[in-house]
Amino acid sequence: MADEDDFTFCQVGPPVEAQKVADDINGIHIDDGNANAADRTSIRNGGSIWKVSASSHKQGTVGSLSFNVVDASSRKDVDQRPKQEVAGSSNNGSPQLKTPVRKSAPRTKVPFEKGYSQMDWLKLTRTHPDLAGLKGQSNRRLISLNEVKQHQSEGSMWTVLKGRVYNLSPYMKFHPGGVEILMKAVGKDCTSLFNKYHAWVNAEFLLEKCLVGILDESH
Repeated sequence: MADEDDFTFCQVGPPVEAQKVADDINGIHIDDGNANAADRTSIRNGGSIWKVSASSHKQGTVGSLSFNVVDASSRKDVDQRPKQEVAGSSNNGSPQLKTPVRKSAPRTKVPFEKGYSQMDWLKLTRTHPDLAGLKGQSNRRLISLNEVKQHQSEGSMWTVLKGRVYNLSPYMKFHPGGVEILMKAVGKDCTSLFNKYHAWVNAEFLLEKCLVGILDESH
């Protein structure tokens, strides 16, 4: 078993200082053999371009590895990212456009009298036989705007809302905004006034039992 005690030795070069190797490797730039001189004078690192002069290059070897060492101490950062972005811009650089949202005008609510809440109104619409005051007439008949103007007295206060004619008289005390503002709708087309304050309200359901007829727009 004498062969097991044989060893082969090879001669190793002088040790390389660790700090020197680290410093050299920190500045290693592997050149593409096809790159021209202009390409070798700029090195991109972390989004910045280093302008490197020819005098800052030097050749170096570690074992069988050949490399170019670049002195980075003289680099100049010429590509800086803006520190502040334009206010109101999105990630792609285009300004964000805000679409205006139309809101209903604010209104003052009037405290309900006892027995005149919206729940009380719904109960009344289910029990009262003739809130519109039709006295047996059809609520599908055509009514001119001139006829609407003639009904502005207590018990018969007509208005036009979205092409329908309603008798507002029984609803006056139930109106959350009070009687005064509702009186502005009597005897006229109140559609624009209604949309200003109550665009979200289902008036067809709320005033269904107050329907008198359909507006005759031909007159």
